[in-house]
Parts: sequence; structure tokens; C-alpha cells
Amino acid sequence: MSDSADKAPAKKGGGKKTLILLLGGILLLGGGGAAAGFFVAGSIHGGAAVAEDPFKPRLVAKGGDPEAIANEWTAKAKTAGEGAQGPRGRGVDLPRPRDPSAYQATYFQIPAPFTTNMADSSAFAQISIAVSTYYDGRVIQAVQAHELAIRSAILMMLAQEQEAVLETPRGKEQLQAKLLAIVNDTLKAKTGFGGIDNVYFTNFVIQ
Repeated sequence: MSDSADKAPAKKGGGKKTLILLLGGILLLGGGGAAAGFFVAGSIHGGAAVAEDPFKPRLVAKGGDPEAIANEWTAKAKTAGEGAQGPRGRGVDLPRPRDPSAYQATYFQIPAPFTTNMADSSAFAQISIAVSTYYDGRVIQAVQAHELAIRSAILMMLAQEQEAVLETPRGKEQLQAKLLAIVNDTLKAKTGFGGIDNVYFTNFVIQ
């Protein structure tokens, strides 16, 4: 009887240990499962966060078709349900590619010249410009769609320029930088993205 009495508590204690171990294993498995779930969920959410924005213009590889790429992503933007031009007012800068030679440049001539009087002078300037981009056709489409806003901003800036400054090479370089900033800032305000890489003078007359 004493042997049985001695063994019973031992078995009972062993059962508790087994139960504790089982519970511990379940908790570990549950925790592992939860961690795995969080990992998968995090991966999914992380993937969504870094997923390509269908509204953002894409770089066009050398030999690519800017219009075809634009049409493809415009269709994806429409499927996303926010319209072809995407969200406005975010002011997204589209960076210049590190290796421009690997991408297709698209050029667009602004149709009419810019003519305005100069500041503190009876002279006037008549300037024609073209723009370029390494991004898909949506950038040039945006320039065309918002040409009036771009033109207004450029004319207001030109009217403040000094004749003596614009007659110098340095002055023309500074004007080129100002024009680039104006075009991109206007596009960002109107469409949510810039994308113009450079501005070129195709005619420059001061009289």
C-alpha cells in the first residue's frame, strides 16, 4: 500500500509536467503560427506599400515605346478606379535616371513662342522652347494638357528678367534652369508628378 501511495503522487506530478509541456508546445506553435501569420501579413502589406503606383510615369528603356507604356499604365490606373491622371497635389519628383543613355528620350516642342517685355527696359524677348523626358508618354501628355498654365507661369517669370542678364551665356543657363523648375512645378501641381528632364531653347531673340 505504501508503495502504491508513493507511486501515485509521482504519476500525478508527471501528468502535470506532461500537461505543462503540451501547453507550452501549443503556445509555442501558436506563437510561431501567429508570428508566421504576422510575417505573411507584413509581407503582403509591405508588398502593397512598395507596389508600383499605376499613376506614376515609368522610365522608358532604350528602344521602348513611350506611348505604348503610357497606354498600358493608364489602363491600370483606370482599373484602380481613380481616373487616368491619378491623384493631384502630391508634388512627386520623378528623378533623372542615373544612366540616361540606357533610356529613351522623348522631345516635345512647345508650339508657340513666348513673347514679353523685359523688366526695366523697352526691349522684349521672344523665346521658343522644347522639353524632354525619359519617362513614358503621360509626361508629354501632361505638358500638352496644361500648356496654358505652363505658358502663364513662364511669361510671368520672363517679364521679371533683365535684358542685360539674358544676353549673357550665364544668364541663359540660369533662365534654362528656371524654365525647367517652372514646367515641373506646374505639372506637379496639376497632375501630381513632374518628369521633364531638360528645357531647350529653339529660338532666342531679344530686341
